[in-house]
Amino acid sequence: MAQTTTWKINDMKRAADTGAVDTVYWECRVKDDTHTECQAIEGGKLRLTPDPDAADFIPYADLTEATVLGWVYNSLIEDDETADEAKARIEANRQGKVTAQVARKTAEASGMPW
Repeated sequence: MAQTTTWKINDMKRAADTGAVDTVYWECRVKDDTHTECQAIEGGKLRLTPDPDAADFIPYADLTEATVLGWVYNSLIEDDETADEAKARIEANRQGKVTAQVARKTAEASGMPW
């Protein structure tokens, strides 16, 4: 059973004067490729405390979705996980939910024999 996993940034809030992003709204969506109504979404809000004077500050205009998703993955780390492991954990959880939805859907049939 093939599934598609998509991470995306839905919105960001920033200070108008400095461009410092302080809130990121994100989601991870897993969708079954055959039974497209079977999907699971995890999303959240990441709060940041940016310092526009810090050496590693990235100006708003220079941000990419990949950079911001990196912030999200790092925020999901539990215990001794890496960011990649945290990302994989969230994906596996959502994939399991979609697999269960497909199993329920395919275990039943409807209709009439005539």
